[in-house]
Amino acid sequence: MTRGLIALCLFLIAFGASAEVFTYIDAQGNRVYTDQPRGNAKRVPLATSNRMASNPTAAAPVTPSKKSTEPPLFHYDMLRVLIPEPDATIRSSAGELIVSVTSEPGLQRGHLYRLLLDGQAVGEPGLSPVFPLSNIDRGSHNLSVEILDAQGRTVEKTANQPFHMQRISLAQKRQVKPCVSADYGVRPECPLKDKPAEPKNPFLRFF
Repeated sequence: MTRGLIALCLFLIAFGASAEVFTYIDAQGNRVYTDQPRGNAKRVPLATSNRMASNPTAAAPVTPSKKSTEPPLFHYDMLRVLIPEPDATIRSSAGELIVSVTSEPGLQRGHLYRLLLDGQAVGEPGLSPVFPLSNIDRGSHNLSVEILDAQGRTVEKTANQPFHMQRISLAQKRQVKPCVSADYGVRPECPLKDKPAEPKNPFLRFF
């Protein structure tokens, strides 16, 4: 009996629970299970399967990616400092300098120029490509310019461009052009306090 049950189980595994199974006793007295009916074979009743169809795994909902509301950065073909030229030497007693920049194409709508002196922004960004500077310290400095879009993002930026400021001291200016009486109080290097006293007329002492 045990051998018959084992044979039945193996048969069911091989052919699946949904197939019809028949059994009979062969000439040697062995019980045989088959899926083919024959004259003396009897149908074996099968119990209903208790297996449940597996539910397909629900796919995780795909969250649509949020499209950026910010417009892409505009690309300028060229941006550079026109004046002063790279490595230029500027001579100004007041440390004054006019910086001029240009771009190709021209400045786009909503964009602004911003000048940087030694890495620090000079004034507020604006539409003008000309920047007047004053009181720049004597020595070497670096200029660069950048373009900002309406969101304040840097669209383009130039590399640092060096220049050298030479400020003539008041003493040096007096040496180049000595002060005369009419210059005191007029020329910055000729203050009134340095004006020499007027020589007295020797004839005035008799009056």
